[in-house]
Amino acid sequence: METLWGKPVAEEVYLQLEEESARFIESTDHVPHLAVILVGSDPASFSYVSMKEKACDRLGFDHATYRFDESVSEERLLSLLSKLNDDPLVDGILVQLPLPGHLDTTTILDSISPQKDVDGFHPVNVGNLLLGNPSPVPCTPLGILKMLEHYGIETAGKHVVVVGRSDIVGKPIAALLFQKGRDATVTICHSKTQNLRDITSLADILVVAIGKPRFITSGYVKEGAVVIDVGINRIEDPDRIRGYRLVGDVDYDDVAPKTSAITPVPGGVGVMTVAMLMNNTLQAARMRRDEAEILA
Repeated sequence: METLWGKPVAEEVYLQLEEESARFIESTDHVPHLAVILVGSDPASFSYVSMKEKACDRLGFDHATYRFDESVSEERLLSLLSKLNDDPLVDGILVQLPLPGHLDTTTILDSISPQKDVDGFHPVNVGNLLLGNPSPVPCTPLGILKMLEHYGIETAGKHVVVVGRSDIVGKPIAALLFQKGRDATVTICHSKTQNLRDITSLADILVVAIGKPRFITSGYVKEGAVVIDVGINRIEDPDRIRGYRLVGDVDYDDVAPKTSAITPVPGGVGVMTVAMLMNNTLQAARMRRDEAEILA
């Protein structure tokens, strides 16, 4: 059984981005710029945004974080997004999720310019992803692809079962894996799937993203399967200083001995997400610069 650690893969991505960013800045005299919108005071969101800021600093990217109280109006956010869309210095825009309940997440995300949508959530980019056209790819699925490539895990001809149909992970990773060049046969399972165990136990590669701590046990997994655990869940643990610990959607201790390879939580897919956001920000800057040259 091989443990698929995310840190060495993320570091490989950062080293490549450092070289590519330096060349881009030198040749264009333009510094990639990421704008982040943070609403409310959720500790996890604060932590994620802090990691994004540090990653920008490492790569020499400009960045700005717009922080709002939880009661901010939808109109105010839409007004800011309109200004950021029109700002020629801003290459990428990210709205940190989740948003408070009074805000319509779809309306807000759809108002981001597709060219600056570094999360890959805009309907235009989702459509291009499904069609196999060049577009920003959601960061976590892109991180999964990078990990599979890094560890030499073949997808062509393999049966991939994705448990979870979210717009952030489940749907895009399924769409990416059945494209020509990756050539997997993909099954998507969800909360209404009957006989889930029978389906997951057929998977050569099992991707789990359902937000249920340690839901997948060894009975759901085929001998020798590759298991990609995307879940990050807090469970109470009085032995920890913080009173909790992080676990995945997969019961790692139960499942790992049965696999050929598995991602841990923490330390697996999660560390890839910010690295791929930086990748998407640089790609957005490149595409906008290319478009500007064509128009000129």
